Amino acid sequence: MNPCSPFALTRRRMLAGVGAGLVAPGIFATPLPAAAQQATQGAVIDITRARTDPIPVAIPDLAGGGDAARVGRDIARVIQNNLRNSGLFRPIDRQAFIQTPESAAQTPRFQDWRVIGAQALVTGRVVEQGGQLRVEFRLWDVLPEAQLQGTAFTAPAANWRRIAHLISDVIYERLLGEKGYFDTRVVYVSETGPRDRRTRRLAIMDQDGENHRFLTDGRFAALTPRFHPSAERIAFMSYRDRGQPQVVLFDIGSGSQQVLGNFQGMTLSPRFAPDGRSVVLSSTRGGDANIYVVDLASRRERQLTSGGGLDVSPCYSPDGNQIVFNSDRGGDQQLYVMDAGGGNVRRISFGRGRYATPVWSPRGDLIAFTRFGGGGFAIGVMRPDGSGERILSEGWAMEGPTFAPNGRMLMFYRESRATDSRGGGYSARIASIDIAGFNERPVPTPTDATDPAWSPLLS
Repeated sequence: MNPCSPFALTRRRMLAGVGAGLVAPGIFATPLPAAAQQATQGAVIDITRARTDPIPVAIPDLAGGGDAARVGRDIARVIQNNLRNSGLFRPIDRQAFIQTPESAAQTPRFQDWRVIGAQALVTGRVVEQGGQLRVEFRLWDVLPEAQLQGTAFTAPAANWRRIAHLISDVIYERLLGEKGYFDTRVVYVSETGPRDRRTRRLAIMDQDGENHRFLTDGRFAALTPRFHPSAERIAFMSYRDRGQPQVVLFDIGSGSQQVLGNFQGMTLSPRFAPDGRSVVLSSTRGGDANIYVVDLASRRERQLTSGGGLDVSPCYSPDGNQIVFNSDRGGDQQLYVMDAGGGNVRRISFGRGRYATPVWSPRGDLIAFTRFGGGGFAIGVMRPDGSGERILSEGWAMEGPTFAPNGRMLMFYRESRATDSRGGGYSARIASIDIAGFNERPVPTPTDATDPAWSPLLS
């Protein structure tokens, strides 16, 4: 293993695990004892080649009888899809399995899994009783025949998909040494109707496109939704007041909406501070747009920029000490970084074209952006000082990057060109991509979709 690899895995990390307790509303986790045949604790899978050679992992159905068998099959499918879609794992074709799920749940025959090329194995069992599930799962390192993780989740049966995401996150963290991103949601703008009269509603779904539901009814256009750090609230831009955009706060649990404040001019592109106590936004007054921060408790605003141009799309660094935004103050639309108090403004983008929609990685090491010019758009990343710019994806029209909570994946939306004057052939779809620029995949949505925003981990 290369110790300099971003995937380098230490024994200490491997031994870190899930403790007993409430891991999500209604879901309890309990450690399982190590299996009797375990060879050694802390065996390490070599994952240094994960970028070019995904980890082969075997995920048989979780064992169970009656309805529990169906739940065990569904949980295994969700885990398999999550890991495959990350681009860092290669689930092995089930047709190759030699040992049955029931037998593997009792005692894995490791030689049967080694011979089909599995490096990791997931086994488990589901018991359903009185509307409650008990889902036991174990993660094995096949080569040294060692148990890496054993956990039992207990929850109402309706939470089976959430349990599958939690197990996926545990597997991801145990094998890659960093937090996963599967137990998360994505809020986005659902678009329907003719191109010149689109209905734009807020919608929310799991990160894999499941559990979709609408949050607003479409009477007023909704744009640029952003999650609160608690993942319980959303700030977005609404045209509810005679067509004038305002920033609205939305409570996901109750569905209640509240205008942030009655400010002069239009308020645009809101985003919560990392501590969740304020919102940074852009407000138009006169011929300029400047950046303000609004305290959520007092609703008092404080102006941060006065650059004599259009300063929009502010986003805090994860430590809250800096803000990135885009501005045409220099004559062309570029990215700038300033201190959180508004001072020490410096330009960081110098490539060809114009730059927009910057967003800071939760890791703090990258800023994602949209670049456009020359008849095309691109999604890229650069370091916070502007160095190391690289383009991840290009196309006719794409915009709005948002990071997964572990900073490893991005989502954005991609539009296709209309083929006639009535907008025929046009579509807008969300896609995900690894920050290394590989594994671009469409994210399924029931309607056209723009402006995705990825939530923090829910557990």
